[in-house]
Amino acid sequence: MTLDLFQTVLAGLFSPMLLGLMILGVAAGIVVGALPGLSATMALALMIPVTYGMEPLPGILLLVSIYCGSMFGGSVPAILLHTPGTPSAAATAIDGYQMARKGQGGRALGIAALASTVGGVFSALALAFIAPPLARISLLFSAPEYFLIAIFGLSIIATVVSGSLLKAMFAGTFGLLIGTVGIDIFTGYPRFTFGLSELQSGVSLVPAMIGLFSVSQIMIQIEADRAAGRATADGPLALGRILPSLADIRRLWRTIASSSVVGLILGILPGTGGEIASWVAYSNARRRSADRDSFGKGAPEGVAAPEAANNAVTGGAMIPLLTLGIPANIATAVLMGGFLIQGLTPGRGLFTEQAELTYSIIFGFVLANVIMGLIAIGASRWLALVSRVPQRLIVPLILGFSVVGSYSIGNSMFDVWVMLAFGVLGFLARRTGFHPAPIVLGMLLGPIAEAGLRQSLVMADVAGKPLALMILTRPMSLAIVALMILTFAGPPLIRAVSRRRLAQRTA
Repeated sequence: MTLDLFQTVLAGLFSPMLLGLMILGVAAGIVVGALPGLSATMALALMIPVTYGMEPLPGILLLVSIYCGSMFGGSVPAILLHTPGTPSAAATAIDGYQMARKGQGGRALGIAALASTVGGVFSALALAFIAPPLARISLLFSAPEYFLIAIFGLSIIATVVSGSLLKAMFAGTFGLLIGTVGIDIFTGYPRFTFGLSELQSGVSLVPAMIGLFSVSQIMIQIEADRAAGRATADGPLALGRILPSLADIRRLWRTIASSSVVGLILGILPGTGGEIASWVAYSNARRRSADRDSFGKGAPEGVAAPEAANNAVTGGAMIPLLTLGIPANIATAVLMGGFLIQGLTPGRGLFTEQAELTYSIIFGFVLANVIMGLIAIGASRWLALVSRVPQRLIVPLILGFSVVGSYSIGNSMFDVWVMLAFGVLGFLARRTGFHPAPIVLGMLLGPIAEAGLRQSLVMADVAGKPLALMILTRPMSLAIVALMILTFAGPPLIRAVSRRRLAQRTA
C-alpha cells in the first residue's frame, strides 16, 4: 500500500456522510447486541437489503460498523443483568455481573469498553497489515487440526468456573450430549430427535443460552427475593467510576493484550468465533492470575479477557473473507452476501483490482472500532442506570426480550419452548451447584470435535495409519498439541519457579 493510496483512503473516510453512517451503524449494533437473542448475524441480515441502493463503500462500512458495535453490545446486559446479549458475551457475564452486584457496574462497563476497543482496533490493524500471510496459515488446517482445537476448548471446562471439577466435567459432558441432537451429517440418520422435525437441525443454541443464563437468573432472583421476604429487589445503588482508572489499565493491559492475540488467531480459523475465543481467553486469564479464586466473584480480568478476545475476532474473521473469500463464521458469511450484492467478490482480486475500495473498508473498520469505544464509554453512564431499575420491572422486561429473541431466531414457537426448558434446567443446575457455562461450551464445541474426529478417522484409514501417528506427522497438529501442553504446564511451572526464587531471596 503506497503513501498516496493511504492518504486518499483517509481523506475519503473522514467525510461527514461516511462518519455519520459509521456512528449510526455502531450505535445500532450496540443496541442490537444489548437485546437478548438478537445477534450481529440477525442485524447484518436485516440491513443488507437497506444497503442494496447504496454505493459499495458506504454500504459495506455500515455493515462492518454494525458488526463491531454488536460485539460490545452483548456485554451490557451480561454485566448489568446477567443476560448475555450475544453468545460471545456469556463468559463476560460470570465476573461482570458479580462486579455489578458489588456496585461496580459502571467500572465493569468501562473495562469492557476499553478491552473491546483495544481488541477490535488491534485485529483491524492486523487485517490491514498482515492479512495475506495470516490467511495462508488457515489453509494448512484440516480435520485433525479442528478436532484438536475443539479438544483444547473442551479441556478448559475445568478452568472456566470455580467449584467442583467433577460437576464442571459432568455439565460439559451433558452439553456434548445435547450437541449430538439432530441429523447425523455423515449418515443422514436422525439422532435423539424423538420424532420432532424441529430437532432435526439440532437444539438451537441462542434460545438454549437465553434460557440457561437469562430465565434461570430470573428464577434465582425471584426465589432470593421471596426468601428475603420482599417482592422486589433493587439493583446496585453505587455505580462507581465509569472511565477505567490508570490503576485498572496497569493491572489489565497484559490480559487485554494476550486476549486480543487469542481472539485474532481464533477469528482467522473458519468455524471458530467470539464464543470460543472468549472462553479460551477467560480460561487463560484465570490460569495466569495470581488470584485465581477471585474469578467468578467479580475479577476485572474476567471482564477484560473475554471482551478483548471476542472483539478481536471481528478483524480476524475478516482476514480469510477478504483475502480468500472464505467466511470464518456465520456473521462474516452474511457479510459476504453484502459484498456480493454490491458486485464485490471477496478474494485476492480485491487487493489488486479494487485496492482503494478494499483499504477504505479495512481502515474504516479500524475507525469503526474507535467510534465504538467512544460511544461505549460515553453511553456507559446511561447504560449503567439499567442496574437501578427495580426487579419488578426488570423481570418482565428480560422475560419479554427473551421470548421475542428466541422466537425471532427461526420464527418458531418451538424455540420459545426450548428457551423455557433450558431456563428450568439452568435453574435446577444452579440450585444443585452446577454452572451453566460448561453446558454451553459443550454444545458449542461438541459438533466441531465430532466432525473433526470422524473426518480424521476417515483420513487415517485412507492413509493406512493410526490416528495418533497421523496427528504426530502433521506440523500444524503438533503445533496445537505443543500449545495445549504449554497452556496447561506453563503456568504451574512459572509459579513453581517464582516460589523457588522467592524462597531463595528470603533464605
